[in-house]
Amino acid sequence: MADNNNNNQDLNNLNMQNQDQQQPNDPQPRKKRGLTLTKVAVTAAVAGLLGGGVAYGGLNYLSNSGLNDTAVPAGTNKTGNTKTSNVTVNVNSQSTKAFNSVKGAMVSVINLQKQSSNNTLGELFGQSSSSSSSKSSLEEASEGSGVVYKKDGNTAYIVTNNHVVSGSSALRVVTSSGKQLQAKLVGKDSVTDLAVLKVNGSSLKTVASFGNSDKIKVGETALAIGSPLGSQYATSLTEGIISAKKRTIETTNSAGTQTGNATVIQTDAAINPGNSGGALINVGGQVIGITSSKIASDTEGTSVEGMGFAIPSNEVVNIINQLVKKGKVVRPALGITYVDLANVSDSQQKSILKLPSSVTNGVVVMGASSGSPAKKAGLAKYDVITELGGHKISTQSTLRDILYKYKLNDTVSMTYYHNGKKKTTSVKLTETSSQLKSTTSATSES
Repeated sequence: MADNNNNNQDLNNLNMQNQDQQQPNDPQPRKKRGLTLTKVAVTAAVAGLLGGGVAYGGLNYLSNSGLNDTAVPAGTNKTGNTKTSNVTVNVNSQSTKAFNSVKGAMVSVINLQKQSSNNTLGELFGQSSSSSSSKSSLEEASEGSGVVYKKDGNTAYIVTNNHVVSGSSALRVVTSSGKQLQAKLVGKDSVTDLAVLKVNGSSLKTVASFGNSDKIKVGETALAIGSPLGSQYATSLTEGIISAKKRTIETTNSAGTQTGNATVIQTDAAINPGNSGGALINVGGQVIGITSSKIASDTEGTSVEGMGFAIPSNEVVNIINQLVKKGKVVRPALGITYVDLANVSDSQQKSILKLPSSVTNGVVVMGASSGSPAKKAGLAKYDVITELGGHKISTQSTLRDILYKYKLNDTVSMTYYHNGKKKTTSVKLTETSSQLKSTTSATSES
């Protein structure tokens, strides 16, 4: 791979168009504009009451002569026999049925981490600090959600987010019935933000099933189940719709550094801290995604509502099967760093990349590591990859999405442009993503 300085210089030379992108984050405090809306609502209500008062006053004046006819009766209701009646509407809706079929498979996941507690009081009285006066204890660091998706004998498997279990010294699961279980980490994957846990599931009777996320439609009902703000609000249900089937968002690590992009389901069902790792289901009760993040505000601080994201179930199934079998995910890699063609100005596409105007989608190679599949296939800096394995790279289907459809040691065809000329070659995917070196955050790696 080219080193970081070269990549930074290359990016400057390309004169990339800087575009502000929204990034998933935690909910932000309400802005003052919310108070303004409240004032408008209150003002409207007061205006309505004043209007009613004026109308009532007019009626009162016109009927003043008949006041004795409308006197309050002297009788009293001593028995106090007012009762409630049965609900007459049909509450057994599709959403209710779907929730009831899945809620038993929902759990809260508690991340326990070691906390050091020193004998501060002893030090105040001259006692020296030593290992005997300092000990480590496990404390709850954070909470998330999880879904029981498989049972093998008394062993139950739970899918959650990688960031829910990250940094844990131990893990605990709280079932929908309130029972606490010790959990063991089976495997985790930071790229897709997924993890699998296992527990003694002898008391767990409900197992969730996955639906085909490729078959969902924009506008269909989506239900999110999880533990917003922790297990105190376990199995909370929110309802919305599918806002987008494939939305590409930037992903970041705990330090806030961009690690790549993820293709996710967008929904306006309320997603809050603690919902991470929970289920996004359809009205048939099938899990179509694992909720993972939301956008609370854009880069300028503008508050955002109704923009939550879930990892598509088809990707979830693929990843968790590998985690159960191997404890990790092994992916093929090209061994390149790249930027999206959409981030390069039209003038630079013509002057530097020398691309024909018909080429509108692809990725620009910024560097290829020595001995990598891409290097062996002859790819060089500023080459533009447009197809892999016959699949075109587009806004809906990224290079990483296509690449991860293949296995290690697969040989695939590649179409790319070199100095404006279209070329085709074959690439043997002998390198894994774990072998890639870290690069600048302005570029992605595959």
